[in-house]
Amino acid sequence: MPQTHAPPTALPAPAEKAAHVRRMFSSIAPRYDLLNHVLSLNIDRLWRKRAVNRLGWERAPEGTYLDNCAGTLDLAVELAKRKAFRGRVVGSDFTYAMLENGVDAGKTRGAPIGPACADALALPFADAAFDGATVGFGVRNLADLDAGLREMARVLKPGARLVILEFTTPGWQPFRGLYFFYFLKVLPMVGRMVSKHSSAYTYLPESVLSFPDGPELARRMEAAGFSGVKWETLSGGIAALHHGTRV
Repeated sequence: MPQTHAPPTALPAPAEKAAHVRRMFSSIAPRYDLLNHVLSLNIDRLWRKRAVNRLGWERAPEGTYLDNCAGTLDLAVELAKRKAFRGRVVGSDFTYAMLENGVDAGKTRGAPIGPACADALALPFADAAFDGATVGFGVRNLADLDAGLREMARVLKPGARLVILEFTTPGWQPFRGLYFFYFLKVLPMVGRMVSKHSSAYTYLPESVLSFPDGPELARRMEAAGFSGVKWETLSGGIAALHHGTRV
């Protein structure tokens, strides 16, 4: 009987995902911002601007907003620094080291941002507490995507908008082939050299490839309690923006 061997993977078993993700991001936190900007050629800054533009915060400029899976708080800062914004942003992440690095970098200095170390699957906030929410490159790391979407729906006010910025893969050639060479070969190598972490930047492309595509994520947002869900690809399909309104 011939033996078959599954290829090695950086993806953890579902039951171990939360602990694995927390350990991994704690390890790479000091160089996380640098790698984001270098590996994306600074395009990630533009993506965050687009995400905040889709939030519709102008409807309640004095409101309270959630940046879930906030990491080092870049997306929270992008909202807080808007000229007409007079509200408050709660930057929530379950990896303390990521939030700490954002604070230590001075990102919250003078900004209406309150970091909160919390699990996205059990947010310590009241029902209907927020006027809107963003998630930047975080839903892909949730141990239970559907539970996380339902939890975000719970803490949003009816009529509030959720915006999800996440990696995806381009669909047209020859760009798709070039992108996969960079994504699967170059990015992990550079990531290992800079972050000094053996598998974090192998986990990144593997987690993107295993994540639901645009239409499927939109369907799951609707199932979690969001209406009018729309999505668009960015930069030739490298990333996608989904947004929907809490019913």
